[in-house]
Amino acid sequence: MANDTSEKTPLLDNEDDSSEYRRSREQVKSLYLKASSQKSGIIAPEDLYCRNTINISASNSNFQDIKEADYIVAIFVVAFDTRTGNIIEWCKPEDSDLDGVEFKAMASGSHTILKDFIYFKKDNLYGLSCFENMPVESELERGARMKSVGILATSYTSLYRHMQFLENQVRHQLETPGRYDQLKAFWEDRKGSLPMSNPGRSLLSPMTEIPRADMRITHPAGCFSQFLKFFGEQIFVLWKYALLRRRILFFSPPPIGVVCYRVYCACCLARHTIPEIPEKPLKPHFYVNIADIDRLETEVSYLACTTEKIFQEKSHLYDVYVDNQNVETHIPSLQDMLRLNDSDRDKYSKLLNQRSEELYSRDIEDDEVADDEQVFITFFTEQNNRIFQTLLDVASTSDRTLTMDHMRSMGLDPIRDRQFVMDLVELHGIDVMLVIDNPCCGV
Repeated sequence: MANDTSEKTPLLDNEDDSSEYRRSREQVKSLYLKASSQKSGIIAPEDLYCRNTINISASNSNFQDIKEADYIVAIFVVAFDTRTGNIIEWCKPEDSDLDGVEFKAMASGSHTILKDFIYFKKDNLYGLSCFENMPVESELERGARMKSVGILATSYTSLYRHMQFLENQVRHQLETPGRYDQLKAFWEDRKGSLPMSNPGRSLLSPMTEIPRADMRITHPAGCFSQFLKFFGEQIFVLWKYALLRRRILFFSPPPIGVVCYRVYCACCLARHTIPEIPEKPLKPHFYVNIADIDRLETEVSYLACTTEKIFQEKSHLYDVYVDNQNVETHIPSLQDMLRLNDSDRDKYSKLLNQRSEELYSRDIEDDEVADDEQVFITFFTEQNNRIFQTLLDVASTSDRTLTMDHMRSMGLDPIRDRQFVMDLVELHGIDVMLVIDNPCCGV
């Protein structure tokens, strides 16, 4: 279902790839500068990598600042070899299991662009890499030198803090190949910060992601506002699929970095705080390629993005396929949810109004980059709480009948959201009976 693109947005402008990359990078740098300004003295952004902790504060956010420790378990350099393809050129620790990382850190199709950044998942670890393609006068390299520098960590939520360092290092590796002193220093500074109950445990052994008390304040300012502008009202189509814990795959040609942010934003659509409904966070795989097919076949719920068009033909791997702004599904029971209804449009208007009120209360100028994470997550958490609490309340009554008034009170269309509610109560095992008073009358 295509959205009206007559009004251009930062992600839709017909600019070259480097312009889009620069916009995202400038938003990353704004966080570094804000963090630096809150300390005594000025700290250069490129010097932040050597600190054990850093004061994190999303731009224009009211969230309390938090301190995060790093859990980096590997650092690596990926290069494109004209004879053998993508290779791991260098890594620390030297015995790291980086099988397949060479194809994740340098996305398929990267040769068509100059720069990119990529989030990805490797087993139970998360990675971030910065890629650059530099023209060279070399027949052996066929006129282009392409490399990525990246890290692996136990959590994706603090990876962005190292993006500037990785970006500087990939340029360094392109200009002076084989000099790894700064990467070694980074590794020596970081490798001891992973807390382990068993000192003999391998850093790269299988582990679950270290839980975080607050997983917000994690991505550059502007991430959520771009997501909102890019999808517009269709955000509520994605919201329903996310709340139903469906397998959602985003496709886009390179650059893929901004699409990784869309994966993260979509993960936030299903948040709630109702204790009776166990919250099972959606799994963000971020960038995936054909080497991930076996793994994706075993997943019952995930969000991911890819640059490989071949995935569209493998519909058994996904429930929902998002090609830029076109949302598609091959599952009959989900197809009615592709069509927006008046309740969806009403929720979208309320979301925009809440955002405007928040920006006004914070006195944000039109040309400033606003961080909408607080507004975004609060809105969807409250919306989801309202739905789940209403369903639980109805389930506790003697007749367990969900009426049209109940549907309206949840902000849903009594007719067109019926399948959505049926799937939702089945997913969570909520015992209610859905009754439509006047099924012959459209809403």
